[in-house]
Amino acid sequence: MTSTHDAVVVGGGHNGLTAAAYLARAGRSVLLLERSPELGGATVSAEAFPGTGARLSRYSYLVSLLPREITRDLSLSLRLARRRYSSYTPLPGSRAGLLVDHGDPRATAASFAAVGAAADAPRWEGFYRRVEQLAQAVWPTVTAPLLRRREMARRIGDPGLVRDFLERPLGEVIEASITDDLVRGVVLTDGLISTFAHPHSAHLRHNICFLYHVVGGGTGDWDVPVGGMGEVSGQLERAARSAGAQLRTGARVTAVEEGAVTWEDDDGTVHRATARDVLWAAAPAVLDEVAGGVPGDRVEGAQVKVNLLLTRLPRLRDSAVAPEAAFGGTLHVNESYTQLSQAHAAAEAGTLPDPVPAEIYCHTLTDPSILSPRLRAEHPQAHTMTVFTLQTPDRLLDGRGEDARSDLQRRVLDSLSSVLAEPVEDVVLTGPDGRPCIETRTTRDLQESLAMPGGNIFHAPLDWPWADDDAPLDTAARRWGVDTAYPGVLLAGAGSRRGGGVSGLGGYHAARALLEG
Repeated sequence: MTSTHDAVVVGGGHNGLTAAAYLARAGRSVLLLERSPELGGATVSAEAFPGTGARLSRYSYLVSLLPREITRDLSLSLRLARRRYSSYTPLPGSRAGLLVDHGDPRATAASFAAVGAAADAPRWEGFYRRVEQLAQAVWPTVTAPLLRRREMARRIGDPGLVRDFLERPLGEVIEASITDDLVRGVVLTDGLISTFAHPHSAHLRHNICFLYHVVGGGTGDWDVPVGGMGEVSGQLERAARSAGAQLRTGARVTAVEEGAVTWEDDDGTVHRATARDVLWAAAPAVLDEVAGGVPGDRVEGAQVKVNLLLTRLPRLRDSAVAPEAAFGGTLHVNESYTQLSQAHAAAEAGTLPDPVPAEIYCHTLTDPSILSPRLRAEHPQAHTMTVFTLQTPDRLLDGRGEDARSDLQRRVLDSLSSVLAEPVEDVVLTGPDGRPCIETRTTRDLQESLAMPGGNIFHAPLDWPWADDDAPLDTAARRWGVDTAYPGVLLAGAGSRRGGGVSGLGGYHAARALLEG
């Protein structure tokens, strides 16, 4: 069975849907193919605990990098809720912690003093003023063709900023700017999201990750999508459908060549779709497999994600901070600078970190709408909780069986409980099936369910959001950072030059390159 289209988009996550919507709105005939039974990829909401009535953002959970230009162009009515609290970080071995409160600078300064870091309060502010200057220079460029590195350096305008954040390992600038071990750790965490690195790693991947985590909107704020992450992909799906794109699920692509895609549906029927252009909104390593290319280096993520549904928020060891404040932003657990460095060393040696560094988010404190009315009536204090580990690379699962998931889950729960006044299990809701509402997703689970090699949530190592000074920019695909080694195929997903995170930028850039070319 053969069909003909102007463009075929492979991958139905938020990037693929963005590309399909833009092209269809431009009058192109578009076929989108998604291997899973549902659209949305990692930007989905799901009732992870059947019968409870809680729809969790199952994989991705916060939004920072989605440009207003995309929401405006595609008429999306997304609501993003700002969190008042930035973070809370317990001081290991104590009953104190650092609470960074956007709404109360004096309380934040007092909290720095409470953990013995009063001198770092002004240094923190100075550090992030520099970061904001960097963000305001970089962010407006993400919806335009790539600048060259020298052009970006001129735009930033401060050689010191360029040196510190683009050329030196992130650990060096943190150590030169901040003295307290706990405060240093809070800064470093933004460079380690699914990125395995030592503070002084020469590869600078943690610098790149840090940059992506602080540039969004020019402020670096990470917001909660009201209604859950499924609202993002759901509205993009509606935009694509209403523009006339054909969206097919249960479509497994088996071959890609110039001008054609071969795919199978759920009953094994083989289809062939011909098109002038193919937009690949899945991982680049998977493209290499189906296009017959040479496999590249190993791709791996470095995180474990644990979803929980709680009867109430747990009590903290730090009685001076309300749980609603501590869990209202990002709660950092066992993430001092020293602990993050030690966790890296343990993982490098092939052992799981102990304790596991982890970050906790509580969606329902900002948006309770993801809980059904029945659940809220039965459990008025119920909350969802997401735990995301750092410095836990996919390689640690090599040669380990199913016991790896239970071991990781135990370590994550123990790490979280170490800063609580009660074991977190004591407040986990029991589902209708009699099981505790705890779901653990490892890098192998992401590889299996979402075709993310090594469980890397960025599809591939992040790259700087500009071109090298000597890089060829002689085609639209190269100018937009979406070129591949395969004729007629453009990258349209997180693995494109600026595609990481929930941004839609991979799909946006590929569509712009196709329409420009």
